[in-house]
Amino acid sequence: MATRRASAQSAGGGAELLTLADVLLELEVPRSTFFRWKAIGKAPRTIKYPNGSLRVRRADLDAWLAAHEEVPAA
Repeated sequence: MATRRASAQSAGGGAELLTLADVLLELEVPRSTFFRWKAIGKAPRTIKYPNGSLRVRRADLDAWLAAHEEVPAA
């Protein structure tokens, strides 16, 4: 499956910003699942633009993924 990597650079620190579509594609979850996670405080941190669109910092998504890694059984 090919992934789309069209992302913006923030004006401040040059951190990569992902669109919601990018995040959904990478996580392989539907929009409804992401918003359910968001409603219960389990989604990665988001940035809400004045027009209502959401962005996720690459670093925040990577940290969220790392926090949800399962530890291999010994």
